[in-house]
Amino acid sequence: MSSSNRSGFYNPGSNRIRKERTERATQRKQPQYLAGRDKALRTPQPHLLDPTVSNDAAMHNRDFKYCPDRKKKYQTVAKIGQGTFGEVFKARATETGRFVALKKIIMDSENRSSGFPMTSIREIKILNALKDVPCENIVELIEICRTRFDPRDGKRPEIHLVFEFCDHDLAGLLQNKKIVFSLGEKKQLAYQLFNGLYALHANKILHRDLKSANILITKKGVLKLADFGLARPFSVPKDNKENRYTNRVVTLWYRPPELLLGARNYGPEIDMWGAGCVMAELWTRTPIMQGNNEQDQLSKIQRLCGGITPEVWSDVVKLNAYRGMLQGKPITKEKRKLRGLVGRFLKDEKGLEILEQLLTLDPEKRLDCEAVLDHEFFWSNPMPCSLEGMLSKLHKSMFDYTESMPKNHQQSAQQHSAANRPAPNFTGLVDRVF
Repeated sequence: MSSSNRSGFYNPGSNRIRKERTERATQRKQPQYLAGRDKALRTPQPHLLDPTVSNDAAMHNRDFKYCPDRKKKYQTVAKIGQGTFGEVFKARATETGRFVALKKIIMDSENRSSGFPMTSIREIKILNALKDVPCENIVELIEICRTRFDPRDGKRPEIHLVFEFCDHDLAGLLQNKKIVFSLGEKKQLAYQLFNGLYALHANKILHRDLKSANILITKKGVLKLADFGLARPFSVPKDNKENRYTNRVVTLWYRPPELLLGARNYGPEIDMWGAGCVMAELWTRTPIMQGNNEQDQLSKIQRLCGGITPEVWSDVVKLNAYRGMLQGKPITKEKRKLRGLVGRFLKDEKGLEILEQLLTLDPEKRLDCEAVLDHEFFWSNPMPCSLEGMLSKLHKSMFDYTESMPKNHQQSAQQHSAANRPAPNFTGLVDRVF
């Protein structure tokens, strides 16, 4: 949607809107799929996956053509993120002055035989393959760099993934009460979210960790899906064979009910649940279901979306944890309250329609990205509009890590992250829905 088409008032049924809507739908039906995707995702690349070396000291003077020295090429400016799988820094290229984001890969310092983390290997493969996909809503991996072994302190070399720098993440922006998005700007953010997700799913990739902190936004208002540490390629089961993926994915507050109940045969529908949670957050400004543990999260889901029973979700009885966690529990008698609770913040009827069909308990009934992108919500007034003007007034970057908590509480938050649960509420991150 070009900015020139958004100024002024348009009739949603006008020829211009109808033509643009048709063109976008046609483009989605003919995506540029990854050439040789399976090979790219499954075959180790020699310049990325050097074998584990037993003697770091013997390697410290060696040059790697595809893995330059980080200290020579980039100067760190500030730490802007922290997670289970790595730390993120803002850095400046010494030659060009260009800002980038450096993600330092956390490796087991005590167990040297453990090698390079498999999650990082998968992230590198997927992001390299996605470079061939013409979608601006996926963060770009520029290169990989490392630090040299220093015999004076005996520290292992560090590996950094170098990404394009984005000035904000969505969680950081939403936590700042002075930043107010118009309905058109919220539509633009939501549209870009589902556009990036469409590109992933069209190329058989699951993100598996959608949340507002993993959604980056440039100063020009371009949204980028980031943090592919839990992403993986998926396949459509054939001949009655089921996929056996791990269900220990997706941050708890954004985790769909089927994963909480032990599902291992899943697909894009798990991302659609998380995307629905993020979309609702554009209006509530805080996560809409903030459970303390898996059982509590299931209770929050049922209080908002109604009780989980075979009547509303026939296949739920096939999930391993259904009998132990849900069957016969009083919470399963809850009525669906999503429209009433979230509707206090989201006043647009068409927007509520999308949320109703994304946050549905039965995974098979959730909308896919194409259905969302073609929904009347994005093609009615006010039309999605650029965020560049609003973001240009901000004089600093805003990230979840820098905006959310006092510095002395960051260590506690990291410990909770490693334990696969949200950090304590140090920031007044109130549950506005319940």
